Amino acid sequence: MFYWFMKYLVAGPIVKTLFRPWTRGVENIPKTGGAILASNHLSFADSVFLPLMMDRRISFLAKSEYFTGKGLKGRLVRLFFTATGQLPIDRSGGKASEASLNTGLEVLGSGDLLGIYPEGTRSPDGRLYRGRTGIARMALEAGVPIIPVAMIDTEKVMSVGQPIRIRRVGIVFGEPLDFSRFEGMESDRYVLRSITDEIMYELHRISGQEYSDVYATSVKEKRARVAR
Repeated sequence: MFYWFMKYLVAGPIVKTLFRPWTRGVENIPKTGGAILASNHLSFADSVFLPLMMDRRISFLAKSEYFTGKGLKGRLVRLFFTATGQLPIDRSGGKASEASLNTGLEVLGSGDLLGIYPEGTRSPDGRLYRGRTGIARMALEAGVPIIPVAMIDTEKVMSVGQPIRIRRVGIVFGEPLDFSRFEGMESDRYVLRSITDEIMYELHRISGQEYSDVYATSVKEKRARVAR
């Protein structure tokens, strides 16, 4: 109830009036049934604009840190993510990653939409980076299509450490990607990498971003070491 209240009566009207988001390819989102929306990740605002521009509800796998913040800001962020159906995940690997996978499979098994950022983190410089293969495994185990989604210019609205700026943003929904030909091969790491690379190629094509075949987290870690 809170989700729809915020979407249609509070956040939705304000965001649409200020930022005038445009969309292309909305018809590619299935009307019913489970599907994964695989999006590039330019800004924290991606998780705000995308749900507002869709008729169906979507849940994101959000890093657990968003649910454990302290003080007033931490409580507000936790309230926002919880009320809008976002799901906390532990990205430390091992059993935590397996639990995250199972959480996503529950969403898809219920016939709902799941949003995933294959890069695993926000782009540090606007480029598109190598995808993590968890999305491929999840798609094969759930037997659902993947809809590539390109967020356009959201980094110009909300960048790390910068105030919010009023700019028009866009969202491009690509055609569904069907990987049913790989059914039963979710344990083959070469298949998972091939699927993930195909997803990232589509994101590169519809977003127009420059592609870098390294992990965004590696770039961030390297920059942090240099800055110290």
